[in-house]
Amino acid sequence: MIYSSELIKGTLKTIVMKLLEDNKRMYGYEITQRVKELTFDKIQITEGALYPTLHALEADGLVTTELEYNGKRARKYYSLSKEGKAKTKEKVSELADFMNTMKFLLDIQTLPA
Repeated sequence: MIYSSELIKGTLKTIVMKLLEDNKRMYGYEITQRVKELTFDKIQITEGALYPTLHALEADGLVTTELEYNGKRARKYYSLSKEGKAKTKEKVSELADFMNTMKFLLDIQTLPA
């Protein structure tokens, strides 16, 4: 089962930030492949979703970029900024709390009227 883009959309920034925290620096395609690998293909991030997220994180000062050339090919690497490192812990904690709340909400048994 592949999770819907609707579910992923609200968590994509947190997913990307956590991956960058764990891996120091990554390029876009590497991020998409790592997410697929870690989730056994349940989460598949498209370039159309990933790059606007990375650009938003960059605009917010949470990630920095570094262009690296390999012959004629250029690859853009993303890393967390100092502010991004602090924000990642906050976002991961918020998401974990949200997931616990959702689990509680969905596990509630209906009380008799």
